[in-house]
Parts: sequence; structure tokens; C-alpha cells
Amino acid sequence: MQMEIKFSGTSERIDKYLANAIEEVTRSELKNYFTDGLISVNGKLVKPSYTLNEGDLIVIEPREVVSLDIEKEDIPLDVVYEDSDVIVVNKPSGMVVHPAFGHYQGTLVNALMHHCDDLSGINGVIRAGIVHRIDKDTSGLLVACKNDLAHKSLSKQLKDKTTTRKYIAIVCGQIPHNLGKINAPIGRDENNRQKMAVISGGKPAVTHFKVLERFKKYTLVECTLETGRTHQIRVHMSYIGYPVLGDPLYGPRKVYGNTGQFLHAKTLGFVHPRTNEYIEFSKDAPDVFYETIEEIKKGFLDK
Repeated sequence: MQMEIKFSGTSERIDKYLANAIEEVTRSELKNYFTDGLISVNGKLVKPSYTLNEGDLIVIEPREVVSLDIEKEDIPLDVVYEDSDVIVVNKPSGMVVHPAFGHYQGTLVNALMHHCDDLSGINGVIRAGIVHRIDKDTSGLLVACKNDLAHKSLSKQLKDKTTTRKYIAIVCGQIPHNLGKINAPIGRDENNRQKMAVISGGKPAVTHFKVLERFKKYTLVECTLETGRTHQIRVHMSYIGYPVLGDPLYGPRKVYGNTGQFLHAKTLGFVHPRTNEYIEFSKDAPDVFYETIEEIKKGFLDK
């Protein structure tokens, strides 16, 4: 399906903009789209170095239909828990959850299909076993389902808001209050379809946050999801003026680091679909997260 994006912002190279705007596509794959003449601006084919201007209409043509026989790939997984019904993994930053536009290899689904004998098929081959997602550059816990019984149970729990999903994040700015609740509807950004935004008529979205530690210009927070909208924490924290550090879409224009947003899905809890017992798992953030906190404490990011 053809993709259209209306550029809204100051002058920026199109390759750099698209690399940040489309999480599912790698820079090398994006380069191939330019080479194959599949990207145009205002009706004209452009090179990766083209400078976008306010109001430019970017059109990305689709490649030929890709086979739905998603390849099994021997990609190492950090398995936190596994039984005959579910598997809980600690997804690294930089890994896409399931195949999508321009990205049909190297995803969590590719890895799961190699690791597991079977996965639920309710959402089709491309999203085999997947009941919820976390963003490409967000690390942390995610549960996948091995059969339809588990899939239906977890889907209902997510819909009923009975699961536990807690994240930790480093945000820009020093939050003065210890606790907060953000209740603001989220929908597709009218000016950039690759972004979400707080908009009138958006889907209900609620995020609770708690300050864990304050620094001079940053804050370490724990965010608990009541709902699970696309980019919810990133959108909500930016909306109240404390964007997630390193976020290329919703953070400061000058992005810190090259690992994406400092956001980690630390705690995941749900009722097991077969035993009906509540189980909860926790996995600490990657080393770079705490290395960055040490740099913040030393004032390296204040400059």
C-alpha cells in the first residue's frame, strides 16, 4: 500500500527524516527504496540528500508483494519465562516486534518462529503470537502466545486493563511533583502520520508516573500504563513538557545518543491463561541506561 507523509517542520534531509519517522525500516533498506525510485516528493523522484521543506508531500511506493512465509531466523532471545502456552522475552532496543513495511527480517517474530514449535495464529503469520507491542527502540518485557487459547485470554486482559505494565524512563527536565496521572486522548498526528499526538477525538489514554530520582536537568520516572496506545508514554511525557531522553520523534530536536529513547518495559504481569494464577516478571534496563544516568549525575549532559 502506498504511504503518504506531509512534512511539517524546518529544513531536513529526507533520508534522515524518514529513518526517524519510520521505525520499521533500516537505513540500508531505506537506501534501496531511493535507489529503486520508490520515493518521491511533490510528484518528483528525489535523492537521499534532498532537503525537505514545510508542506512537502512525500510518497513512498510499495515494493512487490512479499510472501507471507515469514522466515525463521536463529536470533538469540533473552527468555525470561516459557511454558507450553506463553513465552516472556526481554526485547533489546533496536529490534522490531513483527515484520512490517520495509522490514521482513530480524524481527522478534522471526526469532520466535525459530525458537518455538508453534505460535498463535489469530493475528496472521506476520504477527504470529503477538498480542501487544513495544517500540523498536524501547527495550524490555513482552509476552507472546503459543496457542489461540492463550492469545484470547491475554487479549481480553489487555482490553480489560487488568495486566501490569510498568516502564522506567529518563525524561528531560526536573519534574517537581512526585506522582502524576496523564489522562489525554491519543490519535494520529494530522500533520505527520508517522507520529501520534494528543488530539480531540483520539482514543482514551491514561499513564501514571512516579518520580524515582531527580537530577539537575533530568528525571528518572516509573510509568504505569492503564491503556496501551501507540507511543503512549513517549507522547504523554512530551505532552506535559518532559519528553523521553533520546526520543527522535517527540524529544528535543538535538537527540542524545544513538540508541533511541531511554525507555524500558521493566515489569509485566498477567493472569496465566491456563492456571488462572497471576504471574509477574521484572527485568532491569540495559547497561547503557544506567551508564547514561551516571553521565547525568556527573553533569556531562548539562552542557
